[in-house]
Amino acid sequence: MSRAIFKSTSVVGLTTLLSRVTGLLRDMVYSQTFGAGTLMDAFLVAFKIPNFLRRLFAEGAFSQSFVPVISEYKVRREQAEVRELVGGVVGTLGAVLFVVTLIGVVAAPIIILLFAPGFTQEAGKYELAVDMLRWTFPYLFFISLTALFSGALNSYGRFAVPAFTQVVMNFVMILFAIGIATRADNPGIVLAIGVFVAGVAQVLIQLPAVAKLGLLSRPRWQPAAEGVRRIGKLMVPGIIGSSMAQISLLLDTLIASFLVTGSIAWLYYADRLMEFALGVFSIALATVILPRLSSQHSAGDIERFSATLDWSLRLVIVVVVPAAVGLLVLAGPITATIFGYGKFSARDVQMTQYGLMAYSWGLIGFSLVKVLAPGYFARQDTKTPVRVGLIALAVNMGLNVGVVLPAHFAGFATPFVLLATSTCISAAVNSFLLWRGLRRDGVYHPAAGWQALLLRALVANLAMALALIWAAPALESWVAASPALRALRLAGCIGAGAFVYAAVLWLLGLRPRDLR
Repeated sequence: MSRAIFKSTSVVGLTTLLSRVTGLLRDMVYSQTFGAGTLMDAFLVAFKIPNFLRRLFAEGAFSQSFVPVISEYKVRREQAEVRELVGGVVGTLGAVLFVVTLIGVVAAPIIILLFAPGFTQEAGKYELAVDMLRWTFPYLFFISLTALFSGALNSYGRFAVPAFTQVVMNFVMILFAIGIATRADNPGIVLAIGVFVAGVAQVLIQLPAVAKLGLLSRPRWQPAAEGVRRIGKLMVPGIIGSSMAQISLLLDTLIASFLVTGSIAWLYYADRLMEFALGVFSIALATVILPRLSSQHSAGDIERFSATLDWSLRLVIVVVVPAAVGLLVLAGPITATIFGYGKFSARDVQMTQYGLMAYSWGLIGFSLVKVLAPGYFARQDTKTPVRVGLIALAVNMGLNVGVVLPAHFAGFATPFVLLATSTCISAAVNSFLLWRGLRRDGVYHPAAGWQALLLRALVANLAMALALIWAAPALESWVAASPALRALRLAGCIGAGAFVYAAVLWLLGLRPRDLR
């Protein structure tokens, strides 16, 4: 069981790593070419709004509702019924999203006013964001269809193509940024058009793989069909429950719009670095275990269901926790090495470093949510994550209103750091409540050896942190160094940290067989 999951996770992880690397290349192009000023603040808001809805409809509620249902169809029904389900969902979801997209394009001025009201305080910033949003909003339509096809492919164990679609998007956006935007009179609009084109490309690259499985059929409007109706019913509460992290990030953006220009960009670049680590392993693992958990639940195999969750949580402790420690200790060097060039000033590097340090430990909470949430969605339980998500959202909103805004008005130098911190606290609350719920429901029973694993991980992470603190020079020397020297230094630090961590785990008796 674990070997099959590990193989699939490796495929998704490697492909996702490629997408994250190209994503970092895209962000490096943005940071060096456009810096962290008005243009990037406006573009990032215009891009973040459809991205939020993408994760709400596509990667959030929809995927968590669609995959369990199509997995059940695959196990219990004929191929023709699975194909009919896909056609019905494409037609129904596509029609709804087309209407939502049309409303979003028309209502762009109101949407920007809702999500970034602080933009009206700077001449031209609000208008620029509105014009950009009218091009970026249709991305929601295309990427949601992409997520639908990805869910179908994942259910059949085809993970590589869905993971590769993000690479296509990154290359298209890089092409528009370097090849067109730098020569345009209005580069911001060109960047927004690049998002639109990237969405179209992501749909097209999925179609051959779906057709090869025999799942491609004529889209049909079938809201009353049994499978479509079940997916829609699961989606309604899941829209809230599976996307609290994204709502928290949007609340951060809303408040950041009132802060000094650059705050949105600093938070974005810090979040992208944290998301890199999240996507390479945690999202890949969650993508793989959801269809497996769904199949185990459909087959009534409670023991393997619990074992899959337990194995996944152990991997999070062994892999994600040291990644979070590395992000915390090496926040400055990582930021300087990846973004600290061109129009991205030394101050931008320092501010982004602060944001990344605040986000670093949240990587653990976000990863746990990614692994624990499928334990509910695989059982077609979306109500519990709703309740948990609302509690976590309330915590985030309370901290933002009660701490962040007062700190800003009191003259605190870096209030955006508090925004990141409140988001991480919200994720921690979310993950704990999800874990407690699985234990209470009796579907997850921790296997033996957890106490020893946690003790070993604690000692190994402390040793690694001390080694990194000793090995990493001051931030000023990183900013002053050449790009090649920065990269070599960072690679050396990461390699040394990984060696110390693995060596200490080995000396403490942890072996690969302990994670099988």
